[in-house]
Amino acid sequence: MVNRRRFACSHCCALIYMKLNYIVRPNQGITTRRSRLRDRTMSSNVVSIEDHKNQQADASAIATMQTLVDKDMAAVNETILARMDSPVALIPELAGHLINSGGKRLRPMLTLASALLIGYEGKKHIGLATAVEFIHTATLLHDDVVDESKLRRGKKPANLIWGNQATVLVGDFLFSRAFELMVESDSLRVLKILSNTSAVITEGEVLQLTIANDLSTGEDKYLQVITAKTAVLFAAACEVAGVVAGDKEDVTSALDAYGRNLGIAFQLVDDALDYSSQRATMGKDVGDDFREGKITLPVILAYRRGNDEERAFWKRTMQQLKQEDGDLEQAISLLNKHGTLKDTIERSRHYGAMAKDALAIFNDSEAKESMMGIVDFCISRSY
Repeated sequence: MVNRRRFACSHCCALIYMKLNYIVRPNQGITTRRSRLRDRTMSSNVVSIEDHKNQQADASAIATMQTLVDKDMAAVNETILARMDSPVALIPELAGHLINSGGKRLRPMLTLASALLIGYEGKKHIGLATAVEFIHTATLLHDDVVDESKLRRGKKPANLIWGNQATVLVGDFLFSRAFELMVESDSLRVLKILSNTSAVITEGEVLQLTIANDLSTGEDKYLQVITAKTAVLFAAACEVAGVVAGDKEDVTSALDAYGRNLGIAFQLVDDALDYSSQRATMGKDVGDDFREGKITLPVILAYRRGNDEERAFWKRTMQQLKQEDGDLEQAISLLNKHGTLKDTIERSRHYGAMAKDALAIFNDSEAKESMMGIVDFCISRSY
């Protein structure tokens, strides 16, 4: 193997803490209150893939990684609770609505697993994993305002409860907390990686807005968008573990490549799922991308492969946003006709394979096996 604060006193934070600590861990029954915090998302995610192919193997991959990073994730969750505290009660209340809503916490888990993979024995990865989760949560809060989604993780999004202004500002608060945690790592390189990642994510979201409704968008531009909006945070989540451990460039580069390719595979599957009935079982609306005219790979391929009549359909519904009853069903039919959902998943497998290849420099270990298994899980969410 490659070697290497304050707790909330406000009423709303106390409620969040109580809710987070009454969680049942998958396959282990009821555990102590504090340890249950770390596995909420795992149990809810297992339920969400119960009808998928290879369910047992996928659930095992998640449970295995969760077990491996068990103690560190408990520390991350404690840090999350402490750092989202504020004397302004609305801030922890709104932030807790999303943080406590059953997300997989995959990105911070990757930071912890990467630290385990390289044998890091310090504590700085705890704060960095928390920073990664805060960055991700902040982007979700902002996304809900931009996308006007009606559902997030099976619940009403924060902006529909507290309004757009409060949601955006709380997202900004979490970004600020993330930067505090970056500084505490005492590493300028970590600060550079995560601050640049935050900027690139925003660039990706803006780029996505510029190509919305544009059916001339090519696959290269689409990949540029999903790399920026999704994959760079996966990459940074893994790479910073190697940086704080003081590892050499080959190690940090391998961790970056693993996370980046995993993130691309993850988003490819997510975009295919937008047109799948499985989306509803995952607590998300089916067809959000279609209704917004968001150009994703399944549509890019279908438009390219379609006849004149089909292209006219895509122009009316996606470019002009003149949508009628039954159009979503028609869109799904065309995607299936041309095999674009299947081809999107095949592309995700390609990037998944590259993610696995990036781990080749590391000796076999439970951490490595777990990180390999997470690749398969992220791809098989589509079944």
